[in-house]
Amino acid sequence: SLSGVGDLLSVAGGAVGAVLEAVSQPTCSLILLTDGTTSPSTILKEESVVQGTPWGVGVFEVTLEGQERNVTQALLSHLFHQARQVRMGSRCVLVVVVSHDPVFLDTFAEWSLKGRLLVWATKLLVVTSLPLPQLHSLLSSHWTFSMMNTIFLNLEDTPPNLRVRMYTHLPYSPEGAQVVRVASWLPERGLVPKPDSSLFSCKFSKFYGAQVNVTAIPFAPFWDEVKGPDNTTQYSGTDYMLLATIADALNFTIYNVPGPTTWEEVTDLVEERVSFIAPVYHILLPERLERYDHLWVYEYGSLDFSMAQPGIKPQWQSLYYPFIDLVWAAVLLALLLTPVVLLLIIRGSEWRDGESGIEAAVVVHDCTGMLLGQNLPRRLPRTNSSRVLVATWLVFSLVIGTAYRGNLTAFLTLPKYPPRAETLEQLVAATDRITMPPYGIVFKNFFSKSDSRLFQRLAERIEFVPTVVVGQEEAIHKNRQAHMENRRYQQLKIAERFTKADGTPKLYIGRDSMLPGQASWPIPHDAPYKPILNRCLMAVIEAGLYEKWSKDLLYQVQMNSRRRQQQQRAQQQEEEESQKETESGSGIKALTITHLQGAYMLLLLGSGLAGLVFITEAFPKWLLQGKKVYN
Repeated sequence: SLSGVGDLLSVAGGAVGAVLEAVSQPTCSLILLTDGTTSPSTILKEESVVQGTPWGVGVFEVTLEGQERNVTQALLSHLFHQARQVRMGSRCVLVVVVSHDPVFLDTFAEWSLKGRLLVWATKLLVVTSLPLPQLHSLLSSHWTFSMMNTIFLNLEDTPPNLRVRMYTHLPYSPEGAQVVRVASWLPERGLVPKPDSSLFSCKFSKFYGAQVNVTAIPFAPFWDEVKGPDNTTQYSGTDYMLLATIADALNFTIYNVPGPTTWEEVTDLVEERVSFIAPVYHILLPERLERYDHLWVYEYGSLDFSMAQPGIKPQWQSLYYPFIDLVWAAVLLALLLTPVVLLLIIRGSEWRDGESGIEAAVVVHDCTGMLLGQNLPRRLPRTNSSRVLVATWLVFSLVIGTAYRGNLTAFLTLPKYPPRAETLEQLVAATDRITMPPYGIVFKNFFSKSDSRLFQRLAERIEFVPTVVVGQEEAIHKNRQAHMENRRYQQLKIAERFTKADGTPKLYIGRDSMLPGQASWPIPHDAPYKPILNRCLMAVIEAGLYEKWSKDLLYQVQMNSRRRQQQQRAQQQEEEESQKETESGSGIKALTITHLQGAYMLLLLGSGLAGLVFITEAFPKWLLQGKKVYN
């Protein structure tokens, strides 16, 4: 044991320099961290150390003894923040930690995670002198030492029999998780790597059939669970198939950690590194990136809304819809001008022949009657000019009347769709309440912090429901309400639960997305296996497999929905056959009072107007007769 050695670097400086020189690159910098019992100036005397870090050295010294807990935490937080700034400002970084105190090494392992000091590209060299059992325990018990790119340089003898050995922890190997020796150093021989080993080897190129913890809860079509034989759980969905493909490539077994029931609990396990991945679609948000990292973006995420289909209700305006405003204006203008021209022709003829005149009201009445398809005037025109005009007016009336009647039938039987919300602005104006699942609190906070008043109003309307089914059911049965969630998930639920027997969906999804963005899988911050998973993920996506799985799953759901609709249709067949017996053989749908409500409203309006005119005409006469009787 070298517990009595006062300066580790003075003894192991040659070994440290040899390791740095072997693994360093021309653009590497060095971060040296000690516990205060070792002078950092010692290592800087080694020429090989300086040569191994040509871009510079950052030295940090921490003394934990005699410090209060709050002071220690503040000091460590500041130190690791500064060290991380050095790491982020360098293209290549080597971190050397020097201490033979297990407590200090435990503290470093904990705070290196909190301070996000290390990534996989950062090589960590821990210089210490510990008994092998204690060294093995330390290597295996901390994420920083067991999973990151770390080797321990352990002094196992004193001069003149100085011997230094290097160890690393392999979480995955043919023999399982184990601590292995990768090299040794002797003053007379220098650095001697172990055959078939490298100082900093890739720990995640193969998992050798090991079990990898993941966390997911059902979120179709990305991840779904069904009970299989012998009470087993079987998984399906596009994201599960993506994960299973990666598992086959890297040779690991998927283990879904039981327990979580909400997405908050799912990501909590990822943050705590109990779960390596949450292999289900998550939209990237700034608030989420503060808690965990993401793999390569494999899907363009969207947050969309669904609302009930507007009801197709015939309206009295159906009498007006067959023509556009310009056509109605042209017909009215023709109806005003034609009687005037015809009256001028008739007056000229009467003046020439010396006949008595026809009242203007009669001419207007005749022209209006011809336009409405009534009989010809009681007195046919005698002059050629008036005959030409009347014939032209008859042809015009025939064309206009035929076109109107044809379009009127269509608008009575197929009423006009009312407008529906398609954009964010229209959604905010058309709703009083928008539901989201519980995880939507993240989006509500995000919208409420926006500078846009439109997004702030959207956040004010958001309320939470347990599931998408509850939200969509409420959107169907309650006015001015919508549900907001992932588009593909909503499409699947609409196809499964909210489609009529004739295939018509009860809900529609708006055209514009509320939050178009990127989506990926959450992983712990600075996870060392991120590069290898990204490479596999990219290969699957670029091969087009993910899109094919998505289309296949949607097609399968649609086919199941059609089968269910056919079964429902078969159950209604007997009732439909009894109804067919009472229907006409032509199969033409009869118009109901609802379709013709416009005509009846026009009749009532005309009757009321006629009654008002009658009262206006009769009241003065009645009043006059009353005065005569009185006199």
